[in-house]
Amino acid sequence: MTIEIAGIGGVEVRPVLQDDPLAAPLIEELAVEYSSRYGGTRDEVFEDLTTYPAEEFAPPQGALLVLTLGDQPIAGGAFRQFDSDTAELKRIWTSASFRQRGLGKVVVRELEAEIAARGYRRVFLTTGPRQPEAVALYLSCGYTPLYDTALAPLEVGIHPFDKKLHVRHDYDRRVPA
Repeated sequence: MTIEIAGIGGVEVRPVLQDDPLAAPLIEELAVEYSSRYGGTRDEVFEDLTTYPAEEFAPPQGALLVLTLGDQPIAGGAFRQFDSDTAELKRIWTSASFRQRGLGKVVVRELEAEIAARGYRRVFLTTGPRQPEAVALYLSCGYTPLYDTALAPLEVGIHPFDKKLHVRHDYDRRVPA
């Protein structure tokens, strides 16, 4: 599916598997980003990111979506089953050269649509205390913080969020609220 994004043009939303070459930049850049913010080497973080079983991010319980401009991966993210009614967002990423253009919101919206189509009623996610951009993204997408927002980020530690999905009666299918 291709979507038009202001200032970028036609971007294709591609479902891929974890070992697809289109997913490699997502995982590689996340490894660099996380190691620079939380410590550890890029290789240690990369190994941690790739030790999740690939089937967790594959249909029917999960998915990994990559947004491409031509053949270039520019953003992406994944979800896996958390419990029978809940999907968990993971690995939301935008290429460093494409940040501040709204692609994170596009990724979250596309993942939520896929999550709703799979019949989940809730989305859960966590992000770290040194990722204020991620916190801002999830708040702007309507996620509810499951922590005391009055505390300093490092006091909170891992920042959990959730969002309920609702049934739209006019289409009789689940869609994000």
